[in-house]
Amino acid sequence: MDMGKTAGKHRFFKLMANSGLALSYNDVRLKTGYSEGLDSIRMTTLFSRRVPLNVPIVSSPMDTVTESKMAITMAKFGGIGVIHRNLTPQAQAEKVVRVKLHLNGLVSKPICVFGDETIEAIEQRRQEKGYTFQTFPVIDRQGKFIGLLTSNDYVFCENMKSLANQVMTNSVITAPSGTDLNKGYEIMKEKKKKVLPLLDNNGCVVGMYVFTDLKRIKTGNSEGYNTDPKGHLRVAASIGTGEEEMERAKLLIESGVDAIVIDTAHADSKPVFMMLKNLKETFPDTDIVVGNISEGTSARGLVEAGADGVKVGQGPGSICTTRIVAGVGCPQVTAIYNCACAIQKSQIPVCADGGITYSGDIPVAIGAGGHSVMLGRLLAGTDESPGDIVYIRGVPYKGYRGMGSLGAMQESKSSRQRYGQSNAGKDQLVPEGIEGVVPYQGSVTNLLYQYVEGLRRGMGYVGARSIMELREKADFHRISSAGLAESHPHDIDHIQDSPNYRRP
Repeated sequence: MDMGKTAGKHRFFKLMANSGLALSYNDVRLKTGYSEGLDSIRMTTLFSRRVPLNVPIVSSPMDTVTESKMAITMAKFGGIGVIHRNLTPQAQAEKVVRVKLHLNGLVSKPICVFGDETIEAIEQRRQEKGYTFQTFPVIDRQGKFIGLLTSNDYVFCENMKSLANQVMTNSVITAPSGTDLNKGYEIMKEKKKKVLPLLDNNGCVVGMYVFTDLKRIKTGNSEGYNTDPKGHLRVAASIGTGEEEMERAKLLIESGVDAIVIDTAHADSKPVFMMLKNLKETFPDTDIVVGNISEGTSARGLVEAGADGVKVGQGPGSICTTRIVAGVGCPQVTAIYNCACAIQKSQIPVCADGGITYSGDIPVAIGAGGHSVMLGRLLAGTDESPGDIVYIRGVPYKGYRGMGSLGAMQESKSSRQRYGQSNAGKDQLVPEGIEGVVPYQGSVTNLLYQYVEGLRRGMGYVGARSIMELREKADFHRISSAGLAESHPHDIDHIQDSPNYRRP
């Protein structure tokens, strides 16, 4: 943040601090300024030092919010999903793989099958792993490529006991290792082949292109997708601390995860610093985001220890009771501002996690210093969130709970660890969250559109053409309870909720 451009904001927060006040979203509104319209607004930003976002939205690593389905949709919308860790390391890594293979720009580690496996066994494994594709390179027991099992081979296979090498396609076009996306696309167009395996000098499969995905990339239909240099959707995943979690991190990185999130209730702690040090030494090419914190000194310490991103928010979430149970925490807008100021020279991104109720809170969070926002409740209850729809008095709902809720901690060691209660017995658990339900909301894509467009309008009112400019230009009004009431619809009966507004 440019200190000159943000002088008004700094004066505002200094005045609040001198008055002994820390502020949350309901306490402030952004000041408006000269605008040149909405058309030129850009929303690109960073989740971590080397992981970009096309829109500044991140889905929370909660077991009722983010698994592979949510992460795929988030990346397609330009954001990123953080897959929760209330899973076995193997199951979490498999969900990362599902995201990375969804587009298949370049499948760097294709899932292969052996020629002497039955179609029945291959199909059973495909169902168990949740693979959405039916095309597999077929190899012999020495690892040499011998053919391709395609969806057509499945359709025309009359006996599921048949071996893969009996029904596979033999006339396959291949290309050498190192063939780039453009060359692969031209080969597939010329030969009219949908799949192009890449082989090394020994005839082993080292990669694979899928034509539909290359065409999407080449024709620009995936322009807004958040993809890595190989054309794969980006995805992050959360871990805890300790030796077992180093093994989890290793599995996730081998699966292609773009960023690891050390996800704890209090990141300014010895176990987190030790974990961060070990991760940076062992996996220097992987970005590590660390959270959660709410003080500037904590942010500075983590960045100095090597964090590639920090996650700010202790207790603002709708299902979190940390501030009530433990009596700690800084209201979220002030927490974001203090942490962003403390590490501004490092240019390490800040992710504002929790407390967002309406789309208008997003420009406030970014104006206070955030580079992105992490959403939980606003994405829960959708088709893409884990869990089943339940009906209460005929109204559809889905479950939503805090990772520090009693149910989450009873079910998962990861949840207990996140709140420093790994060794507590079931009767000794101290919950820092609650369990509940949220209304079923349909597809998350519709919600994301409303959130991003709300942010765009906020940027337009401020006169900011980019996320960086919003961070620099933002200034605030402190509002009273009367001002908050005035901000909501008032003096009218029978309010009809709109797609981006629910009555408080």
